[in-house]
Amino acid sequence: MGKETIRGSGTEAAPSFALRAVHHVAIIVSDYEKSKDFYVNKLGFGVVRELYRPERQDWKLDLRVGEGPDAVELEIFGEQNPPKRVNRPEACGLRHLAFRVEDARAAAEELERRGIPCEPVRLDPCTGTYATFFFDPDGLPLELHE
Repeated sequence: MGKETIRGSGTEAAPSFALRAVHHVAIIVSDYEKSKDFYVNKLGFGVVRELYRPERQDWKLDLRVGEGPDAVELEIFGEQNPPKRVNRPEACGLRHLAFRVEDARAAAEELERRGIPCEPVRLDPCTGTYATFFFDPDGLPLELHE
């Protein structure tokens, strides 16, 4: 392969329809109650709304990640018998979700105290900041990034 190339100066013109921020990210889970406990009670995300949709026979849980104008919603869909996620080898689509934290080491230690194992904290060579990975109950990779 060769030398890594970093593209983009961050000064590219904005499209005329002005995408301003990520509004929400949606994930499908295999065990609704287990995932709700993980995201709400262990990670501490705030519940915006929760509803059962009988026409789809599923649960939808909207969570708030962060506060104020930087807040993003995480939509959890509890589906019956969804196909398993492919992690190895990696497939096209969502690779992982990353959450900004002040201190990756301290956040990883807190997750460990809550029973959530984390990979060792490492220095990200692209950003010069620290990060670590952990996984949700369905194996979705989640990242803590400074």
